[in-house]
Amino acid sequence: MDGLGTVVLGVTGGIAAYKSCEVVSRLVKAGVGVYVIMTRSACEFVSPLTFQTLSRNPVAVDTFEAPNAWEVEHISLAKKADVLLVAPATANVLAKLANGLADDMLTTTALACDAPLLLAPAMNTVMWQHPATQQNLQTLLARGARSVGPEGGSLACGDVGAGRMSEPQDIVDACLSLLAARRDMEGLRVLVTAGPTREALDPVRFLTNRSSGKMGYAIARAAVARGAQVTLVTGPVHLPAVAGAGMVPVTTTADLLREVTLRAPGQDVLIQAAAPADFAPALASERKLKKNGDGGLTLELVQTADVAREAGRSKKPGQTFVGFAAETHDGLENARRKLESKFLDLIALNDVTRPGAGFDTDTNELTLLTRDTVKELPMMSKQEAAEALLDEILRLRGKAPDA
Repeated sequence: MDGLGTVVLGVTGGIAAYKSCEVVSRLVKAGVGVYVIMTRSACEFVSPLTFQTLSRNPVAVDTFEAPNAWEVEHISLAKKADVLLVAPATANVLAKLANGLADDMLTTTALACDAPLLLAPAMNTVMWQHPATQQNLQTLLARGARSVGPEGGSLACGDVGAGRMSEPQDIVDACLSLLAARRDMEGLRVLVTAGPTREALDPVRFLTNRSSGKMGYAIARAAVARGAQVTLVTGPVHLPAVAGAGMVPVTTTADLLREVTLRAPGQDVLIQAAAPADFAPALASERKLKKNGDGGLTLELVQTADVAREAGRSKKPGQTFVGFAAETHDGLENARRKLESKFLDLIALNDVTRPGAGFDTDTNELTLLTRDTVKELPMMSKQEAAEALLDEILRLRGKAPDA
């Protein structure tokens, strides 16, 4: 590994490819090893010799070119990478990466690489705003990729708007941040719960809630990135699996209770971000419930098990248990009561009536409570909120998080 680490840079076919030359130069000057992969289209904008000279390493273009040494090159580059950077990241390559296509050296390397993926999008404004491009980017971000830019301004095509690739120094700073990523949870076993549960009314209907699972998945991704051994117990959601985490699917609150109580005793940290249904039908119909004239339907509901409380009863010394309180009123009072009754060390309160802090959003505004402290966090992305939550957990465990 070079000095600060190794960046494998994928350069794709966009006019912004010329900026990637400065990215390479600045990374090398910072002490980072750089290996460049160019698509065929990228070679129409910048010569491979330019990147070879700046990086002081051979440039890969052809998947089938005979290597200088006997190595499968895309596997070799994937193993070298501490960060895989794609700059510029065109609409085309975002679509390929989101859908797991591997038809050239860059996309084949990306599919074989488990290093953090950093994207620097660059394209025409209309292409950037197209729903397909936005969906592809969201898919990649949900898998743990990071993105820098694009910026607004005048584009090469003459348009003015979002789509201009970020400045080289901003991209380099993002790379250096990833290379210095914290590994302050290595050796910790972390169990995370996420998403809703479902309680059947009949074969085609169920009771549930609006939880998307995004917060729990963000916590799991952050803990994996920081070196923890992560198990994610997840209710039914529409999110990509968290790479590097053990995935345990559940449906009902009883399923969640079973998996949490089974696995919690072997964990160092339990983070309960799931939103189990609080009530279930007293008796689920074996047949679909049909309308009966103009009459209504009366359901008898019973309370489900309190998963957090049941898990807390078996809590052992040295374990850290964390809960969530999604509230609509009397938030602090309700959160403090849950903190005590569920044997928690920390609870994350969020007022789901606030814009941007409710269910199925990409942002959150948390208040972190322990028995002695209250810490209000500003509105931030759920990934940033996950990092702040893990920092607080480490402080509780007597380990200040790395800078």
